Amino acid sequence: MRMSGAALPVGAAGCVGLGVTSLWWVLPAVGLSFLAGLRTERVRPAAVVFAVLVAGGVLVVGAVPSWILLGLRFVVLAVCTGMGPWLLGRFWRQSQELVRAGWERAERLEREQQLVAEQARLRERARIAQDMHDALGHDLSLIALRAGVLKLAPDLARPHREAVQEIRAGAAAAVDRLGEVIGVLRAGEEGDAARGPADSDIPHLVAEAAAAGLDVRSEITGGPDGLPRAAEHAAYRVVQEALTNAAKHAPGAAVVVEVAYTAEGARLRVANGGAPGVPSAAGGGRGLVGLAERVRLAGGSFAYGPGTDGGFEVVAELPRRPAGPVPAGPAALPSPVRELRRARRKVGRTLAAVVLVPLATAVLLTVALRVWTLYVVSLSVLDPEVYATLQVGQDQASVERVLPGHRLPYRPPGGPSTPAPPSGEGVSCVHYAITAQLFVDRAGDAYRLCFQDSRLVSRDVLAS
Repeated sequence: MRMSGAALPVGAAGCVGLGVTSLWWVLPAVGLSFLAGLRTERVRPAAVVFAVLVAGGVLVVGAVPSWILLGLRFVVLAVCTGMGPWLLGRFWRQSQELVRAGWERAERLEREQQLVAEQARLRERARIAQDMHDALGHDLSLIALRAGVLKLAPDLARPHREAVQEIRAGAAAAVDRLGEVIGVLRAGEEGDAARGPADSDIPHLVAEAAAAGLDVRSEITGGPDGLPRAAEHAAYRVVQEALTNAAKHAPGAAVVVEVAYTAEGARLRVANGGAPGVPSAAGGGRGLVGLAERVRLAGGSFAYGPGTDGGFEVVAELPRRPAGPVPAGPAALPSPVRELRRARRKVGRTLAAVVLVPLATAVLLTVALRVWTLYVVSLSVLDPEVYATLQVGQDQASVERVLPGHRLPYRPPGGPSTPAPPSGEGVSCVHYAITAQLFVDRAGDAYRLCFQDSRLVSRDVLAS
C-alpha cells in the first residue's frame, strides 16, 4: 500500500516513538523516514512532525522524571532513525532531480543544435534566392528587352519576327517562374517580416487581451508616423509576447502596457505587478531571446527582468532612423544552466545538512537532557552529614523528616562493589544524590536507603 506524502512523516514519527520501548521499531522508523524524505516534496510537514515529536518527548520526560534514562535513547532514535534517514531521502531525491535535469538539458541542447542547423540552411536558401534574383532575373530581363527591340527592326522577316516574339514571351515567363521559385526559397525569411502586423494594431492587441480576461491597461502617447516597418513589427511582437507570457505565467497579476512615441523613436514597457502569490511572468525565455534579436536587427535595444515591485517587465527602445543592427551583446546565461547550478547548490546544501543537522540536533537535545537531569539531581541531594546521622533500625517517619523533598527518579547503576539491596517482602528502596556538581570525585555517586515494615533496614553508598 502506497502511503501519501503527509502520512509518511507521521508514520515515521510513530515508529520512532515506539522504538523507545522496543528496538524492533527501528527498521520501520528508518524506512518510513527515508521514504518521507524521498517522496515528500515540501519540507514543512516533516519539520512540523519532528518538532511535535521532540516536544512530546520533552513533555513526557518532564512529567515522568523516572523516564530520564530513556531520554538518551529517545535522542539517539530521533536523530539516527528519524532525521538522518529523512535527510538522506531528501539528498537522494535532489540528486535524481539533478541527473534528470542534466539529461533534459542535454536533450534541449541537441534540439537547439538542430534548430541552429535548420536556421543556417534557411539563411543559405535566402542568400541563394537573393543571388538568383539579382543575377538571373537581371539577365532574363535584358534578354526580354533585347528581343523586344529586335522585334521592332523593319527589315526583319516575318518568320524571324515571330521567333523573336516567342523568345521575348519565353523570357518574360521565365522571369515570372523565377519569381515563384524565389518566393518559395525565401519563405519564412524577409517576406514574413514584410507582411507582419503594423504597430497601429497594438491597441487592438491590448483590447483582445482584456476581452480574454487579462487585467491589462495601456498608456499610448504620440504616434508611430515615420517609424520604419521593421520597428513597427518589432514593437507589435514585444507587446504580443509580453502579454502572452503574462496570461500564461501570471494570470492573476495586473499588466501595464506603456508605448511612448517621440521624435527619436518609440519606447515600450510591459510589466506585470508583483502581487503576493502571483508568479513572475518570465516564461521560458526563448520567446524573449527571439524578441531581443528582432529588436536588435531593427536597430533598437531590449531588456527584461524582475521589476521594482517584485513582478516582471520587458522594455524595448526602437529608433526612427536606425544606423543598422545593434551589435549583439554577450549571450545571456541560458536558464537551464542557471537551473542546473541552483540544483547543484541545493544538493550540496542538503549533503551538508545530512551531516551537520543531525549532529547539531543530537548535541542540542543531549545538552538539554543533561541540563534537565542536573536540575532534577540538584533537588535530590542528601547532605553527607545528614546521611551520617541515619541509623539502621531507625523509624521511617523520623528518617523522612531529614531527607530532601525530592529523590532521584531513576535507579543509579552503581559499580562492581555495590552491595545488593536487602531481600524480603515489603522492602522498598529510595535513592538520593551525593552531589549535583559535575567535576568532583563523587559526581554520579548516590545513597540508597531501604525500608521494611517502616524501619530503615539498610543504607549504602552506590559508587559509580
